[in-house]
Amino acid sequence: MSLSLDDLLIPDWPAPARVRAVVTTRAGGVSQAPFATLNLGEHVGDDPQAVAENRRRLQALLGCQPAWLNQVHGVAVVEADPARVLEADASWSAAPGVACTILTADCLPVLFCNLAATRVAAAHAGWRGLAAGVLERTVAALECPADRVLAWLGPAIGPQAFEVGAEVRDAFVSQHAEAAAAFVHSAHPGRFMADLYRLARIRLAAIGVEAVYGGGRCTYGEAERFYSYRREPRTGRLASLIWLEPVYS
Repeated sequence: MSLSLDDLLIPDWPAPARVRAVVTTRAGGVSQAPFATLNLGEHVGDDPQAVAENRRRLQALLGCQPAWLNQVHGVAVVEADPARVLEADASWSAAPGVACTILTADCLPVLFCNLAATRVAAAHAGWRGLAAGVLERTVAALECPADRVLAWLGPAIGPQAFEVGAEVRDAFVSQHAEAAAAFVHSAHPGRFMADLYRLARIRLAAIGVEAVYGGGRCTYGEAERFYSYRREPRTGRLASLIWLEPVYS
């Protein structure tokens, strides 16, 4: 089966018309189990030819140029460059047709644009990057006031499935006291269930980004729809992309 727009998630947010964004699902590719079918990660042990075909299908359908990253759970933000795979966990672009692209399988993808529709960005926010400030650095790369920024939270592991240790809670609460509300005790002593979506909203609000949309889709729970590293350590990767359409006079 070929890839179609019906296989993708389209963000529901009030972004300017020139801003385009999608998130892939498991459907529409050629990869075999456990990567079935639209795995877009080259680093997970899938057949390289299958990944290449999946990426070709995605680019052909969307008509943009994805700028892939080598993600390391850090805070580096780079200008998106389809010609190079840069080491970073976020990218921005002001060039029409160049798609900031993030791979995930439980971590939180966050897409950004400014209201002027002159710049877009995408960030890979696992708990380490989130605590270290990857969202704040990505917003800074948009080079506009925070109240002129829109953010959309893509599918990630939900609070019913994301169990963490006390060190994770401490990393967030030490920076923002209100982050304590994003953690509840799990069934295991000294462990907590963490809400990545809530943590992201707290951190964005702290820098003045209030226009935050999305959230609520759990990669762990929706097995037919999404890949999840916690559910299956040998699995594929979803892609979240955002780009600007050309301006036609």
